[in-house]
Amino acid sequence: MADTDYDVLILGGGSGGYACALRAAQLDLSVAVVEESKVGGTCLHQGCIPTKALLHAAEVADSARDSEVFGVRATFEGVDMAGVNAYKDGVVKRLFNGLTGLVRSRGVTVIEGRGRLTGPRQVAVGDTTYSARHVVLASGSYPRMLPGLEVDGERVITSEHALRLDRVPASVAVLGGGVIGCEFASVWRSFGADVTIVEALPRLIAGEDEASSKALQRAFTKRGITVRTDTSFESVKHTEDGVALTLADGSVLEAEVLLVAVGRGPRTEGLGYDEQGVAMERGFVLTDERCRTNLDGVRAVGDIVPGLQLAHRGFAQGIFVAEDIAGLDPRPIDEVGIPRVTYTAPEVASVGLDETAARAAYGEDGIETLTYDLGGNGKSQILKTQGFVKLIRRTDGPVVGIHLVGDRVGELVGQAQLIHGWEGYPEDVAPLVHAHPTQHEALGEAHLALAGKPLHTHS
Repeated sequence: MADTDYDVLILGGGSGGYACALRAAQLDLSVAVVEESKVGGTCLHQGCIPTKALLHAAEVADSARDSEVFGVRATFEGVDMAGVNAYKDGVVKRLFNGLTGLVRSRGVTVIEGRGRLTGPRQVAVGDTTYSARHVVLASGSYPRMLPGLEVDGERVITSEHALRLDRVPASVAVLGGGVIGCEFASVWRSFGADVTIVEALPRLIAGEDEASSKALQRAFTKRGITVRTDTSFESVKHTEDGVALTLADGSVLEAEVLLVAVGRGPRTEGLGYDEQGVAMERGFVLTDERCRTNLDGVRAVGDIVPGLQLAHRGFAQGIFVAEDIAGLDPRPIDEVGIPRVTYTAPEVASVGLDETAARAAYGEDGIETLTYDLGGNGKSQILKTQGFVKLIRRTDGPVVGIHLVGDRVGELVGQAQLIHGWEGYPEDVAPLVHAHPTQHEALGEAHLALAGKPLHTHS
């Protein structure tokens, strides 16, 4: 085999791409990854990892500020962004070094540069053309913009610029109430900024259950974050101190910084996909349940495929594709069973269907719901967090949706995923013993109640 020929050639080294590469190499396939920046992609360098580091720093700031609530006397002197950024960048650097070492040890070839699909099984990088039995498109996503908005990286910024800010802005307008907008709003409020979220839809994190959205908005309002839903953007202009945002209702919102967080688009333009006839829709690459495109020998994974734009979805797809190419016949990924977490304060987590989708699927009388208040959970009382566990089951059937709100509930979604993935009945979960005191008990208590034998709740 020539040094430009591989079994698997992956265009993009983000979560989906590198997961596919590592698993394919583990299965004794020759693998190359084309990456124009750094292996690890958006998640490691501009997304999941650095934002969660900021969110943890924000939690520490809140703990220091509110320490007397727990009987601890401490002085909160503010946020040192140079120190916060050093902590954040250190986490990213350690993970990046570990990943590059792992890629090297597996024998994966990393080709640096911008790749372009030039044939069903060919990718060109500069003047060199590489070929493979299988090509995997994993080119990721970019921050979307709105007409009339021009990002300057200082006053009008994207999430990528927000990760590099060397100060805490006095005031921030966040355009977009999805996961990214809400997470940065949560960080900046904890750091001491005045924050306003502007969202065109009727509620925050619209992809979550309505009860979760309402709970997050109440919590944000209590924290002093202004939330303006059903409000559209018209225009923005620079002022002496920042920006002035004109909204559709004629009102003007002034802030030092405007974060544009209106979602992420698929990074597919200019990569040869159109020219080679890859079936696409609104820039997304269309695939079947086995991640196959309409071109023989070409797969696609991650944010460029319609569906949830989550690192762990791309990661799972990458592993699936590698195993499918190797002939292991893996089971297709259950898209509905992919867990979702918004790492705000409080966190919002879920798996499965929300109540609206469940009623649409099974009928008004086809489901039962139960909400367990975290006020009855000992560990949640210790943490001084509020929220709930909401269960949705088919009438006399399995649980089809689990929704959680509260500090640290993202750590519960693994068990929730198992219950959903194994089509567990409340009666199956109710006998399981949960350690005390933990928030996991809240899941157990909710299933006890839905099984008709509530312990600390009223049926």
